[in-house]
Amino acid sequence: MTLQFASAPPASIRLGLIGDNIKQSRSPDLHRIAGQLCGLEVQYDLLVPGELGLSFDAVFDACRRDGVRGVNITYPYKEQVVVRLASASTDVTRIGSANTVVFTPDGPVGYNTDYLGFMAAYRAHFGERPAGRVGIVGAGGVGRAIAFALTALGASELRLFDADIGRAHRLAAALGEHAPRPHVGRDLAEVLDGVDGVVNCTPVGMVGNPGSAVPIELLGRKGWAFDAVYTPVETEFLRLAGRAGCNVLSGYELFFQQGIAAFKLFTGRMPPLDDLRRQLDPLQHREAS
Repeated sequence: MTLQFASAPPASIRLGLIGDNIKQSRSPDLHRIAGQLCGLEVQYDLLVPGELGLSFDAVFDACRRDGVRGVNITYPYKEQVVVRLASASTDVTRIGSANTVVFTPDGPVGYNTDYLGFMAAYRAHFGERPAGRVGIVGAGGVGRAIAFALTALGASELRLFDADIGRAHRLAAALGEHAPRPHVGRDLAEVLDGVDGVVNCTPVGMVGNPGSAVPIELLGRKGWAFDAVYTPVETEFLRLAGRAGCNVLSGYELFFQQGIAAFKLFTGRMPPLDDLRRQLDPLQHREAS
């Protein structure tokens, strides 16, 4: 005789994303599906400080106080959160921004899965292709992570542009001896002249902030292009880069890779990636809706 046992209810975990303009984020889908694949029930909330009538610090403290296991951090709080951490990974200390925080009994611990996620996305798409000379447009939290990642990938030169020239200079100083000749420019055309790759790390192009941070006339004769924006998946910047002949890498790939790394930090588990991608795939999701 074989005994039949009722299946145990899944374990439960609370997570969230703190940021502005995040209503179209697919982070809740990624973490909920990953949880289902690992036998976890995930509650994942989108937390917009302005809409809640609270400061970032107040939202962050409420998450810590109310039993949230961890939070992702996105624009414009990735640098601001660093001072709230009790401890941080080496990547956060070097880069100066964090996008993943795990609440522990000893306090909030910060990580930068953008850094790891971009390297994984780049290698999956381009293989061992050298990054070469790269122009980075936007020197905020994600720009900092990608600049350090490109350095680790062996970029031969980094050129930085930001509407806030001081922020670009701070990133160049942080890169220090790690980066090959970090250069800051005030003129976008000058910064992108002769580069092999161009990266958009500004919020321009995301839902609610349409357009492209780089005009098409500055995208000609570039080997590759990447957009950190992933909502929508096909941004105006990537459309223009494709028309200009660039080999394009979507921000969706960064989103997927950094999300996997964050989920493992939150839960200690790794979902089957093929199944996760199949269920999360944006085209399949769009066709099914």
